[in-house]
Amino acid sequence: MEPDVIVVGAGPTGLMLAGELALAGVRTWIVERRSEPQQQSRALTLHPRSVEVLDQRGLADRFLALGRTMPGWHFAALDTKLDFAALDSRHGYTLFLAQARTEAVLEERARELGVEILRGHETVDVRQGADGVEVDVRVAGNRQTMRSRYVVGCDGARSAVRTAAGIGFPGTGETLTGMLGDFGVVSADSGTLELARAAGVLVVGLGGGLTRFVLIPPQRMRVPSSEPVSMDEFRTALKDACGSDCGIGEPRWLSRFGNATRLAESYRSGRVLLAGDAAHIHFPAAGQGLNTGLQDAMNLGWKLAAEINGWAPPGLLDTYHAERHPVGRSVTENTEVQTLLAELTLVPQYERPATALRKLIDDLLGMEPVNRRLAGAVSAIDTAYPSQGDPLTGCRMPDVALVTTAGGAGRVYELLHEGRFVLLGLDGEDSAAEAGRWASRVASVTVTPRDPHPAIEGVTEVLIRPDGHVAWATRAREVETRRWERTRALTAWAGTPSGSEL
Repeated sequence: MEPDVIVVGAGPTGLMLAGELALAGVRTWIVERRSEPQQQSRALTLHPRSVEVLDQRGLADRFLALGRTMPGWHFAALDTKLDFAALDSRHGYTLFLAQARTEAVLEERARELGVEILRGHETVDVRQGADGVEVDVRVAGNRQTMRSRYVVGCDGARSAVRTAAGIGFPGTGETLTGMLGDFGVVSADSGTLELARAAGVLVVGLGGGLTRFVLIPPQRMRVPSSEPVSMDEFRTALKDACGSDCGIGEPRWLSRFGNATRLAESYRSGRVLLAGDAAHIHFPAAGQGLNTGLQDAMNLGWKLAAEINGWAPPGLLDTYHAERHPVGRSVTENTEVQTLLAELTLVPQYERPATALRKLIDDLLGMEPVNRRLAGAVSAIDTAYPSQGDPLTGCRMPDVALVTTAGGAGRVYELLHEGRFVLLGLDGEDSAAEAGRWASRVASVTVTPRDPHPAIEGVTEVLIRPDGHVAWATRAREVETRRWERTRALTAWAGTPSGSEL
């Protein structure tokens, strides 16, 4: 049986998206060029909002069991850290977890939900028609054609899906590169590693006896990322940076990465959609790429499923581009700023003013409002989508502790595990009978917040989207007013009730 959706690419974004689609009952295949899962891990972190969306599906504990947390993060590698612990989140930390492990957990989840993953399938062309898409893949040298209703390109910066769909990818080319290396042997002298860190080298333990070093060597920062990194080059770069090669040995992976920054003109072209690095690429400043891709998938999954399952209200699928494209632009812009702050200090004629500029921004980060704003942006906790009505609409719903009318206790995110809308009555008014017309799409719960929370102060009812953002909120107490607003909001977001629900 043909799938409803073919996801091209089995990286974190593709795996997350496939899981979301399958959770909603959509037949989903992933086709992946590589014959085996990727063992190297370019990304190492999950930020607060990413852990939140995993928590919304009951998955956070799987990831937390494998990684380690720290309360702060960085902006442009400045000394003053971003205080994630001060964010309005139960997950106010960076979770250090190698990308390969993140992918393994997401693949396990996707397979649990029935996703079929076809490795060794290289996508070479995509053609769409009025009622479906054809995907040509190369398998063991032979060309095959697959068909589905929709295709999502999660196939990275050189996306074959994006190219075949004719979606532009404007931006700037590579002008700066850095190096990373994963080593099985490093110096046993912790003072040596601290000297490297003080010189601006990122040094982080990956687990399994591996240590990663990341740096931008001034003498080699214009070398194309396509040029392989040698062990001698890496040793020399470390010696130039901190006076020691840090005892590195047994290299497991050496790589070069660049600052090419591009954003797709559109995240959708008919039945073809893009997510993750296929839609946006940038320098890996503050580790935002993987996280942005996971959040793309969370936004797209329920909307595409609604379209396939036949209940999506008009224009719902188009809100994917409308909501996530500005986020992609914001991420590419802030990474360009961070990259510039790092690059200027490496250029002799700009070193003095660039150092002064970095000190100025570092001082500003010591001011709580400034730190909070950048922490909210980098963590994606402050991501809010355009909306009208109550100020809460469009924002992420905080994981408020709740008590149900039956006396049970829980939290908001526990109600989102099934990937449905959640209608919360916060003042004792039971709307279950009316919302029951949407019962297959909306869970209606009457609750009382266990502790006061400023985000929902005065709110009497709230409709939470499957991705954890607020679709509608009201502070009205008059029953008829709320009934009218509620019906309009449910129809606008969850579609017209089916005949079996009337």
